[in-house]
Amino acid sequence: RSGTSVAKEKTAGALGNLAVNADNKVAIAAAGGIGPLVELARSGTSVAKEKTAGALGNLSINAANKVAIAAAGGIGPLVELARSGTSVAKENAAAALWALAVNADNKVAIAAAGGIGPLVELVRSGTSVA
Repeated sequence: RSGTSVAKEKTAGALGNLAVNADNKVAIAAAGGIGPLVELARSGTSVAKEKTAGALGNLSINAANKVAIAAAGGIGPLVELARSGTSVAKENAAAALWALAVNADNKVAIAAAGGIGPLVELVRSGTSVA
């Protein structure tokens, strides 16, 4: 998609902050915001990935969004960030995966995407942030 890297970073941060509110979680999903966030988690800058993982974590508190994030392919990029992202990205991705794992299908998908190993490693060693 078009837009500068800085604009995408700031927008992901704004959506993450907005997604703290329950009504906004629904509105962001209804506006089609989950797919672009998942894509940014795959291909954004390090800062964008940190902010996107936080936004997806906030969105994933909503039950319908848990399903929508998984359907949009969000579990794989979050597992990858938990494995090899910055310290902030790892922490945000782990929080998002925690919320997503409340859903039974997502539990299976997270394990299938290789998510258990990076999460165990974060339990073992934490991050420089934690």
